[in-house]
Amino acid sequence: MNKKQSGFTLVEIAIVLVIIGLLLGGILKGQELINSARVRNLADMNAGIQAAYFGFIDRYRRVPGDWASAPATAAIGVAITGGGNSNGRLDNVAGANVYDEANAMWEQLSKAGFIQGAYAGTAATEPSTTNNLAPLNAFNNVVAIGRTPDYMGTAPVRLQLILGRGVPVNIQLELDTKLDDGIPITGVLRSSLAAATIFAGANNWGATTATCVTAAAPFIWNVAVDDQDCNSVFLY
Repeated sequence: MNKKQSGFTLVEIAIVLVIIGLLLGGILKGQELINSARVRNLADMNAGIQAAYFGFIDRYRRVPGDWASAPATAAIGVAITGGGNSNGRLDNVAGANVYDEANAMWEQLSKAGFIQGAYAGTAATEPSTTNNLAPLNAFNNVVAIGRTPDYMGTAPVRLQLILGRGVPVNIQLELDTKLDDGIPITGVLRSSLAAATIFAGANNWGATTATCVTAAAPFIWNVAVDDQDCNSVFLY
């Protein structure tokens, strides 16, 4: 007697392959949407902080964070803890903690209503992800601001917003392409250096993983290594 063999027909196999293809396409599309949302979040954060910084200057005719705490308290109308040396620029004062004016800036901007949050402005203290001294980026790492040479390319000391560590290299590339020229060593958005000289400290907030950018020219965002701890700065 002939035994009837059971199994999938070609039509059934084709249907299964189509379903698998649709599922994989949906997963990839979902990841693409997540990445786009993260890029948009970083871009919006950068734009919001810039607008707040210059809006504060326009309203009070003082640089947030550089303004001494007593006159800032009188003008803003609430108690301000942190302040700077009132030299007309936000910087890292020699002999003082490098975060003093940066911490003061977040406090003054928030208490004046330019950014959300309630930052403490404590002097001589490095921000962390839990001490409420600075905002966090979309990847839960500290955002910093100050004047440093710690970025790639021609690097004079410039005021910059450090967008924060923990950003995957493919997100950095997309962000750089969206805001600038897509190249980590030129333009207004640059890769941080692997070794920070200013915002170093216990957490090394001003640095990046060395493999985020290729080691030799032409220097590009090194998406081939899929590094997950990159950092960049936006030059003001």
